Amino acid sequence: MYVHVNAATSADGKLASRDRSQLRISGPEDFERVDAIRADSDAVAVGVGTVLADDPSLTVKDDARIADRETDGRTPHPARVVFDSRGRTPAEAVVLDDAATTYVLVAEATPEDRREALGAAGAEVVVAGRERVDPAAGLDALGDRGVDRLLVEGGGELIASLFEAGLVDELTVYVGAMVVGGRDAPTLADGDGFVANFPELSLEGVEEVDDGVLLRWSVEGRSDES
Repeated sequence: MYVHVNAATSADGKLASRDRSQLRISGPEDFERVDAIRADSDAVAVGVGTVLADDPSLTVKDDARIADRETDGRTPHPARVVFDSRGRTPAEAVVLDDAATTYVLVAEATPEDRREALGAAGAEVVVAGRERVDPAAGLDALGDRGVDRLLVEGGGELIASLFEAGLVDELTVYVGAMVVGGRDAPTLADGDGFVANFPELSLEGVEEVDDGVLLRWSVEGRSDES
């Protein structure tokens, strides 16, 4: 599976402010770019923290791109994936509507009543891991369901776990013209952080977009393994 992580950060590397509320960093050009990547993906993934903070739809916005997907024999929108170890996704979350298939990846430790509630709300619940969702097992399960290209849109905990597991092929980051600050504000890759064996990136491109800059990297050692 090819895994593309895409994010928008402030100039100081923050995904959101310290209260973790939704923060508009990108401009119209970058929104168009992300919509095009979504349209080319088999599935779009986020962590449950992003669902709780932003309630995203994760659907393609442009009608022409939707039409192109249908012409190619694909569904109008890519599948949606939520990494949710404890089954915290609200039943009323937009990501559980009927616009596209939604996989909620949970752990074995997730209470049965939460799994049932998610299923009743429209999710296909997938168990991948014991106490927490195991990223590799989750991606294997998605691959079994026909996902070959996965776009990951956040948040920092999920992105960190995918890098830690060595599962990322490509990283694109739009860096906006703002400073957010705050030691508790989420960053591109949160989690425990690395003290050795840092993921190595190879810069593939730099482009001015809106009033910021788009950075594109490949991840060393991944392209030939995907």
